[in-house]
Amino acid sequence: MLNLGTVGTGWITARFIEAAKHSGKLNLTSVYSRTEQKAKQLADTYHSANFYTDLNEMASSTSIDVVYIASPNSVHFEQALLFLKNKKHVICEKPIFSTTTELEEAYRTAEENGVFLFEAIRNIHTPNFAILKENLYLAGKLRSTVLPYIQYSSRYDLFLQGEVPNIFSAEYSGGALVDLGVYPLYLAVGLFGKPENVAYHPVLLHSGVDGSGTLVLTYDGFVCTILCSKISHSEIPCEIHGEKGTFVLGDAAPISEIKFFDSHTKKSQILSVEQYDKDMVYECINLTEIIETNNHEKYEELKNWSQIVLEVTEEARRQNQIIFDVEK
Repeated sequence: MLNLGTVGTGWITARFIEAAKHSGKLNLTSVYSRTEQKAKQLADTYHSANFYTDLNEMASSTSIDVVYIASPNSVHFEQALLFLKNKKHVICEKPIFSTTTELEEAYRTAEENGVFLFEAIRNIHTPNFAILKENLYLAGKLRSTVLPYIQYSSRYDLFLQGEVPNIFSAEYSGGALVDLGVYPLYLAVGLFGKPENVAYHPVLLHSGVDGSGTLVLTYDGFVCTILCSKISHSEIPCEIHGEKGTFVLGDAAPISEIKFFDSHTKKSQILSVEQYDKDMVYECINLTEIIETNNHEKYEELKNWSQIVLEVTEEARRQNQIIFDVEK
């Protein structure tokens, strides 16, 4: 079992800690927050032996093997680099970094220090993603795909009142595409590979980032359309259309149900299996197994997917002059 440290005190950190405990692969030993009160509260809640308000002190600790980072997007890079240089494995919440330049430097640093660097993206590690990938051939030649992730954010209410929460801020590398959009984007990359062309059509907010948008990925013979939004809500399922049939997914994350409809027999079947409600447990299991077994083949696959996803979001932003403060 590996010893775990966490950076960040939001709800996503709590969910990861719970999933880590459930996985039986990670033992929480340390937590960090900028404020002592929050750090101590999180440590007490999840029975962590240590809590920190100094990242340098935490990074040098011998009681941590791997750290999970769930801080604002714009500081992922500097925090990840600190832990990597201290020979700690890093699991960084999506979006892993703001730019591909940051990603490439972080991977070099990880390699130089003999540790692993991962992007925390839960849907691609689930049993149902594996089932979908294994059975994709059933659809025959693919012709179109629609992958929505449209979920109204309560923080948009604050934005409308004049505040600028991190997720709607260029200062903190926010926006709909890099937040919700990466879930369906990872599905596309994991299932279909790197797209030939990328086009993004966003709804821009006065803060300089996208509140919603339509991402069009062109592949050989078919088009994948990704819809993402944090300023509206939708119940539209995900669909993958082929000449022989169609896959219908309940959602991009979690992939709770996979239904296949045969275009010729007009019959449908459920392919999905029941999964843990806390589906982050699967990424905890998979990532720690890569570390424990030194599985560089699987690691290189995940690295490649992270690289492609970040290249796509970077190009999408470039097309629309969405510039994060870390790029200025």
